[in-house]
Amino acid sequence: MHPCRDLHLIVSAALLFFSTSVLLSAVPAARAQQETDHEEEFSYSLDAENGPAHWGEIKEEWSACGNGEMQSPIDLASQRVSLVRRLGHLNHSYAPANASIVNRGHDIMVRFEGDAGSVSIDGTAYHLRQLHWHAPTEHSVNGRRYDMELHMVHESAHNKAAVIGVFYEIGAHDAFLHKLEPYLEMIAKQPEREEKVGVVDARGARGRASVYYRYVGSLTTPPCTQGVIWTIVKRVRTVSRHQLELLREAVHDEMEKNARPRQEVNSRDITMFWPIQQNKH
Repeated sequence: MHPCRDLHLIVSAALLFFSTSVLLSAVPAARAQQETDHEEEFSYSLDAENGPAHWGEIKEEWSACGNGEMQSPIDLASQRVSLVRRLGHLNHSYAPANASIVNRGHDIMVRFEGDAGSVSIDGTAYHLRQLHWHAPTEHSVNGRRYDMELHMVHESAHNKAAVIGVFYEIGAHDAFLHKLEPYLEMIAKQPEREEKVGVVDARGARGRASVYYRYVGSLTTPPCTQGVIWTIVKRVRTVSRHQLELLREAVHDEMEKNARPRQEVNSRDITMFWPIQQNKH
């Protein structure tokens, strides 16, 4: 074989190998901020072999669940919270979009099929992809957990995640959930059951509260990916007992909770945005 042609083939093969390696390495990164949809692979039962204490041992790609230093949820203890007004108001531009409701076994998720809008954080747009509920709340405030926590999961153009959390306590019914009740009944106790619900307006889920906590943590289900920007709304909303039970009964084993235990804060900063016009007392 001619030396030049031989060299050309070697270089071409090397470039092909390099390109394939780059492509394959990019695949997990593209899904790095996504939660697992395989509910049978993990459990919230504290004494189960696949319970929260063992999530990091189940799969190599779930190792952050066990050894990550920036895991969620955490306790938002007052002595650790710094007031930072420069955080600014939580600017979002949500819009009505078609959606489906899915029983993922470990929770109920509303997945948006169109452009449901976005929230702007530090000049970056994070687009709303889905929302789901945990009961009781995963995060706590000064050790107190409420009855339910809504997670609104957003993703940037670079596949980075930002989650807005909203607390609920038993009381008056929630108007946003009220519209979804027929579909919740439809998918009850049927893991992987999915139903189209038509147009859903996320503004009803977000509410208008302006005071919030902010810190950097992780997904609260495997793979527990870190680097997630968390925004926890301070104002607690209400949900009826019936609505809470519908969300619980829709889960396959009627487990009493689908909340991950609190994680160590370690050296992380927890900040709070409090508008000047608001009276802290």
